[in-house]
Amino acid sequence: MKTTLEIPDAVFRRAKSLAAKRGVPLREFVTEAVKDKLAADAKPGDKPWVKLMGRLKHLHQETEHINRLIDESCEKIDLEMWH
Repeated sequence: MKTTLEIPDAVFRRAKSLAAKRGVPLREFVTEAVKDKLAADAKPGDKPWVKLMGRLKHLHQETEHINRLIDESCEKIDLEMWH
């Protein structure tokens, strides 16, 4: 769809310059910018990944175990490494 937009000159120049640096047409750059803005303003229910949150709760003990192992290994100092 074609449309006409009023964009402040400074914003237009920055957008056109950045689009050129990225090697994409200004049309594509603006489309991606609008998509990003729409995605940022989407409601949590509109994001499919939100449905998956909490589904790995059953792995809590495994996560704690891994974190303990990491903490223990980070406490050990290899003296040869410091010479």
